[in-house]
Amino acid sequence: MFNFDDANRKSKEAVDTALRAYTDTARGFQAIAAEAAEYSKKSFQDAVTHFETLAGAKSFEAAFELQTSYVKSAYENFVSETTKLGEMYANLAKSAYKPYEAPIAASVAKTTKTAQPVTPAAA
Repeated sequence: MFNFDDANRKSKEAVDTALRAYTDTARGFQAIAAEAAEYSKKSFQDAVTHFETLAGAKSFEAAFELQTSYVKSAYENFVSETTKLGEMYANLAKSAYKPYEAPIAASVAKTTKTAQPVTPAAA
């Protein structure tokens, strides 16, 4: 028999789960945006400092060394930052899935228990 109290409780749990997931996801995106903005700001400052230093180079060799050093450090910083952002996105995906993990597992377990085995038809 249909129980309205159970239905109401399940509905409230589903809404609470969705709101928690939304809140956690929004926080995750905010953290990613803040990290990306901070990296962009630092990268721009590094570039400005580099070009000021490069403008004061006394010889072609010194300018070449400065440029080589800058490109190497900029690349290493970029790789480090993209790795960090990738990890942040992976953690965001995991945390977004986490509230639904238990209900989905319970649903799958329930479905597999009630499913009848399929036997191939005899030829």
